[in-house]
Amino acid sequence: MDEITIGFQSVVEEICCRDWEQFTQDEMTAVAWAYYFFSIQFRECLEVALRLHPEDQQLRRLDREECATANLSPWPGVAEAKEAMNHDEFMRRTLTLSPISLAVQSKLRDAGERYLATTRAMDDYYKAMTIASYECGGLEAVFSAMLRAKHLDTPLLASFRHFLKKHIAFDSHPEEGHGALIRHFLPDARIRPMWVAFRDLLLVAVPNQASFD
Repeated sequence: MDEITIGFQSVVEEICCRDWEQFTQDEMTAVAWAYYFFSIQFRECLEVALRLHPEDQQLRRLDREECATANLSPWPGVAEAKEAMNHDEFMRRTLTLSPISLAVQSKLRDAGERYLATTRAMDDYYKAMTIASYECGGLEAVFSAMLRAKHLDTPLLASFRHFLKKHIAFDSHPEEGHGALIRHFLPDARIRPMWVAFRDLLLVAVPNQASFD
């Protein structure tokens, strides 16, 4: 197993190996809430990468397709036709589509804010490097695993499913996909803490589902 695999791919595999088919509707709703905070982190890492590499045109294209974009629009109750927004804003609006209890909201917000505090404290160089691990197969694998869930039919979860499917399409094209745009940022073992933080956020969101092995 090479350094990259030891560094973060094993954590991706831990996430993907959860028994997603058995997640309940409430558990998948909690996952969507957790992912909202991840989407904030993703945007912030992309902003860091742009600040560090302002002349990188492929990175700028990725930014255009992740931020202030209409490529998720339209979606009922979330985005009007051709309405442009950051992808984390799409997720924020998605969370309003189906109610959850205030107690659960509080728990998930607290977990999300702790997660963001952790990722924001990490070195900017590793934040920028992490984007490549997300776009070059990491998130495609995680999203495909999440889509194995059977309970994605509430308004909130239908919107989340739309988000996941669209992002798999964005990332997967071998020449024009987001992974192709960012593959020159070579990730290594030093980004592992970013993936561990995401894994742990998901575990806090759904503590009663089978633990990571």
